[in-house]
Amino acid sequence: MAIATINPATGETIKTFEPLSDGEITAKLDLAQQAFEKYRKTSFTERSLWLQQAAIILEQEKADFGKLMTLEMGKPLKAAIAEVEKCAFVCRYYAENAPGFMADVPVKTDASHSFIRYQPLGIILAVMPWNFPFWQVFRFAAPALMAGNVGLLKHASNVPQCALAIADILHRAGFPTGAFQTLLIGAAKVADLMADDRVKAATLTGSEPAGASLAAACGKQIKKTVLELGGSDPFIVLESADLEAAVTTAVTARMLNSGQSCIAAKRFIVAEAVADKFEKLLLEKFQALKVGDPMLPDTDLGPLATVDILEDLDKQVKTAVKSGGKVLIGGNPIPDSPGNFYPPTIIIDIPVDTAIAQEEFFGPVALLFRVPDLDAAIKLANDSPFGLGASAWTNNQQESDRLIQEIEAGAVFINSMVKSDPRLPFGGIKRSGYGRELSIQGIHEFVNIKTVWVK
Repeated sequence: MAIATINPATGETIKTFEPLSDGEITAKLDLAQQAFEKYRKTSFTERSLWLQQAAIILEQEKADFGKLMTLEMGKPLKAAIAEVEKCAFVCRYYAENAPGFMADVPVKTDASHSFIRYQPLGIILAVMPWNFPFWQVFRFAAPALMAGNVGLLKHASNVPQCALAIADILHRAGFPTGAFQTLLIGAAKVADLMADDRVKAATLTGSEPAGASLAAACGKQIKKTVLELGGSDPFIVLESADLEAAVTTAVTARMLNSGQSCIAAKRFIVAEAVADKFEKLLLEKFQALKVGDPMLPDTDLGPLATVDILEDLDKQVKTAVKSGGKVLIGGNPIPDSPGNFYPPTIIIDIPVDTAIAQEEFFGPVALLFRVPDLDAAIKLANDSPFGLGASAWTNNQQESDRLIQEIEAGAVFINSMVKSDPRLPFGGIKRSGYGRELSIQGIHEFVNIKTVWVK
């Protein structure tokens, strides 16, 4: 794939970039290693000041960074600006909390003194996706840098200007030269990077094939990985739920980022007793959504990020129909449009035992399933290769307790939509990946957890 900014709303190629040569990659690795030897000795006070300054830059220039995101991958501008604000939040969170997260932990043993010390590993490679081009990077960079690691970013090839802007923000914030660098390279170069002894670990957010490829490369070198992969998150609505609140949230949860989110609600599993009403309300709200220019403030859905994503989604919808599904609204790319626009779509009656019912739909398509009771809802929710997040709606405490206990996912949200929050760990199980980002667990993924025993 070419490294280029292609406006997904118009199809226009705005700017192209030459991938780094092997010599340029080597020079950046050299610089990263030199930076680490000095940076690991900086104080938490210094790192905190630099990360706080990054938060200030993000907030002061959020409109410009938001426009850049919208230009490169098409999310509505209001959502892009909110993403920048969230990046400032994660910077402040780790600037304030990392010193405590990284502090020695005393452990009482028969030693005179024994404790756990957390120390940085070195160069960490981040392979990041286009769908949240700032947030995905900052939720890695903030804890990694506060821990004393240095970062190399291999961003998605369709958001090169976002990648360069992030490295510039951190440099302007005061982080030393080489502490965080962007590599404009193709995916084929990742295995070679992982084979370099100086690169100690890697994190990836992306597709299952990309995660499997990186995990294989790291496994060959016996290097740590954190993977946050796909999701086909269930959104369960039971008879006792506040139906209006559930439907309103369902629309937001499905249409977040024009449907292009790992933790977007994708499979709507509704109790038969309230299914007719839920379906009617969902259809009305989908009909009211505005699709169009993502730069306009009243746009609800922008274009999908690339032509390939549009074509793949269209194939999935057609397969769902061939498998027995019925389209209530949408179902075809918007005609006579130069951009990658796909309308809000609802599909009902897909047989649960078909292969397509197990797939992740990465776009504004809701799959609606009816179930007789709680047991069936939990069974269907778990009948998926994915286990990222789950949202469930009930006002019955016993139902809530069972959903929390029995849903197979990295996160369960009751009467709310799934979201990431710096204060809580984020990640999945099954084919949604392993390891955790954010909170104290996230900063401890890429450190040496050293046991110290003094007699």
